[in-house]
Amino acid sequence: MEAVEGRLRTAVTSSDRLADSTSRHLVEAGGKRVRPQLVLLAAELGDGAAPEVLDAAVVVELTHLATLYHDDVMDSAPLRRGAPAAQQVWGNNVAILTGDLLFARASRLVAGLGPEAVRIQAETFERLVLGQLHETVGPREGDDPVEHYLQVLSDKTGSLIATSARFGAMFGGCDAAVLDVVVAYGERVGVAFQLADDVLDLRGDDSGKQAGTDLRERVPTLPVLLARDAAASGDPEAAAVVALLDGPLGTDAELEAAVAALRALPSTDAAHARAQHCAQQAVDTLAPLPDGEAKDAMAAFAEAIADRAR
Repeated sequence: MEAVEGRLRTAVTSSDRLADSTSRHLVEAGGKRVRPQLVLLAAELGDGAAPEVLDAAVVVELTHLATLYHDDVMDSAPLRRGAPAAQQVWGNNVAILTGDLLFARASRLVAGLGPEAVRIQAETFERLVLGQLHETVGPREGDDPVEHYLQVLSDKTGSLIATSARFGAMFGGCDAAVLDVVVAYGERVGVAFQLADDVLDLRGDDSGKQAGTDLRERVPTLPVLLARDAAASGDPEAAAVVALLDGPLGTDAELEAAVAALRALPSTDAAHARAQHCAQQAVDTLAPLPDGEAKDAMAAFAEAIADRAR
C-alpha cells in the first residue's frame, strides 16, 4: 500500500498549478483505500508481486476519487474526508472538471495494462454512470424502491469493487474460474460496503462526514426506505419518523432530531443486518478457492466491511 500511495500521488501531480492543487485535494485528505487494498489482496491468489498489480490498484482508486468529485457536486456535500469538499473551495465547475481530469488519468494508466483492462474499465465506468443516473431519477412507477436501490448500489459501488478484485486476480495470473469467483465476491462486498455506509450516516464514523448528511440531502438510503415500508404498513412509530424526515431538516437541531428518531427504528438494525448478510454472501462465494492466507484475508475483508457499522 505504501507503493500504491506513492504512485497515486505521482498520478495526480500536474505541471499546471491549479490542476495540481485540485487533483491532490482528496488524495491528501486520506481515505480507506478499500479498492486498491482489494486489488492487492486478490493478486495474492496468484502472483501478488506482478508489476501490473500496482498500476491496477492506482487505476481503481483514481476512478473512485473522480466519482467523489462529481458526487459531492450533485449532493452539495460540505465535507469529504474531514476536509471541505472541492466545490466548496473552487466551485462546481472546477470540481466537475477535476473529476473528469482524474478519469482521464485513470484511462491513460489503464491503457498501459492492455486492451482487456481498457474494456473492463470502460464497462465499469458505464455502470458507475448508469447507477448514478438511476439514483438521480429514482424508481419508475411499479418498481420496488428497495430493489431499485440495491441495483443502484450494485452499479455505483459494487461494479468498481468487483473490478478491483478482478484486476488483482487477473494481473496476478489467475485463471478464468478464479476471476469469476472474485468478481461475484466483489459485487457483494460492494453492496455490503454501501449498506454499512447507510447505517454509518446515522450512527457516525471517523470519515469527517457529518451524521445525517444523506438525510439532509434527501438520499433514499435503506433505513429510510425500510422506514417508509413500515409506515405504509401501518406502523405508527415509523409513520411519525417518516413525517419528521419529510419535514424541514435545514437546521442542525432538526437534522439531529431526525437522525436520532430514524436510528431508533428497527429499520436501521435491519439495514445493518442486510449489510452483514451481503458480506456473508461474499464470504460464501470464496468457497471454491483453495484454502490459504489470501482466501482468509479476503473473507476477513468482507466481514470488516459490514462490521464498520456496529
